[in-house]
Amino acid sequence: MAIFSVYVVNKAGGLIYQLDHYAPRAESEKTFGFPLELVLRPHDERVLVAFGQRDGVRVGHAVLAINGLEVNGRFTGDGRDVLEYLSSPANFPVSIRFGRPRLSSNEKLMLASMFHSLFAIGSQLSPEQGSSGIEVLETDTFKLHCFQTLTGIKFVVLADPRQAGIDALLRKIYEIYSDFALKNPFYSLEMPIRCELFEQNLKLALEVAEKAGPFGPGL
Repeated sequence: MAIFSVYVVNKAGGLIYQLDHYAPRAESEKTFGFPLELVLRPHDERVLVAFGQRDGVRVGHAVLAINGLEVNGRFTGDGRDVLEYLSSPANFPVSIRFGRPRLSSNEKLMLASMFHSLFAIGSQLSPEQGSSGIEVLETDTFKLHCFQTLTGIKFVVLADPRQAGIDALLRKIYEIYSDFALKNPFYSLEMPIRCELFEQNLKLALEVAEKAGPFGPGL
């Protein structure tokens, strides 16, 4: 089982902490001749597949590496423009690794804000007074679990749908937040959490929760 990531969102909808704990990597690496059989386009400072999916490479996948050299956005690690490099026959054959584009910091901030809004909408749509809002969102590949405190702080965990003990984990994260962030004299409410002890204990709690397995008792 796996816990993918943790988000902490303040009462105003701002992302104050985020941890990528485990990222499943659906990647595919192929060697291509010239001309390239895929159509690539720049999008949001990345180079994405726009047409021609094949052999595990899908439309929307990003170029992650060329000839083993990591790609950062639209440039290789040594500063060369990806599209210019792949437009020259002299650079072929070439090995390209494709995969899902990684979320940028700005995208994570935006997603946290969007979830905050959806949470509020869910509370208002409830036919019953005092709705707790969104607690679980389920897809075929992951579950989103949310726990909101009385002060409006939201703790969000994305995990494998079969992962057990998430409710207990969310409360454990709240306990860690109270012990190591709130009691830190240098920490101010609503500000980003930058506390080494908080992160260390959070990672330990995630590891313990993962070991519970699909049918374990949790923490």
